[in-house]
Amino acid sequence: MNRRILYPLLLVLVLTGLYFAEAYIDKQNEEYPQTKTSPEEVNVFDDKYLPSSSTGVMVRHSYYTLSYSEKHEQAEWIAYELKKEHLAKAEFERPYFVQDRKIKTESAHWRNYKNSGYDRGHLCPAGDRRFDYNAYHETFLTSNISPQDHVFNAGIWNRLEQKVRYWAERKDELYIITGGVLKDGLETIGDEEVSVPEEFYKIVIDKNGDTLKAIAFLIPNEGTSASFYDFTVSIDAIEKKTGLDFLRGLEDSMEDKLESKVDRIGW
Repeated sequence: MNRRILYPLLLVLVLTGLYFAEAYIDKQNEEYPQTKTSPEEVNVFDDKYLPSSSTGVMVRHSYYTLSYSEKHEQAEWIAYELKKEHLAKAEFERPYFVQDRKIKTESAHWRNYKNSGYDRGHLCPAGDRRFDYNAYHETFLTSNISPQDHVFNAGIWNRLEQKVRYWAERKDELYIITGGVLKDGLETIGDEEVSVPEEFYKIVIDKNGDTLKAIAFLIPNEGTSASFYDFTVSIDAIEKKTGLDFLRGLEDSMEDKLESKVDRIGW
């Protein structure tokens, strides 16, 4: 066949294939199950543990709650319970990332991350939600991801996530609050200008009867061989960085006690 005919024909075939592939993903987005809370799920931590929302866009999903920042095209925080019985190891088929229909302005599209040099970093890890098919798929909403350096995501952040699951197995009831530090002037990726946080935080709360303990981390979004324990900080320090108010529903004396100190004992 004449090359002048062959090359345009191949180009048309490739473009047609890409069109139908993206149409298939968009169709999955339309059909993605936005589940209702399971009747078997009993929450030990109530709304008084939720942080403030600087945007007023708070969204409750079945297995986590988030506050979405349209300005930065990602959640400013994700909060969820992690129980011992959540630590299943079911192997579900990894789904596509899809937009969050509960956010009226729509969460950022996964294409913003394509060829950006950054991972689609989960905030609520898929590994924390292997106990249920819908719970697992819910972590692939794009409202639950943030641009993360690959070495950071696969390294220190992954090690911290594994450690949190280790704690959940031994402490039974944990509450996790996590997100990127969002501020003006950050690098952005994609057509929707998704902000790239320079730091990520994770707050872990352990409830044993009426006793509460907490540990918090603030880690730069870059590769490091250091231990995540080297990045323990007070919750107060994260509040100063983010402008958010954590544990605001607790009694002042308990809130002050948990937020003011760095306590690694028992963690």
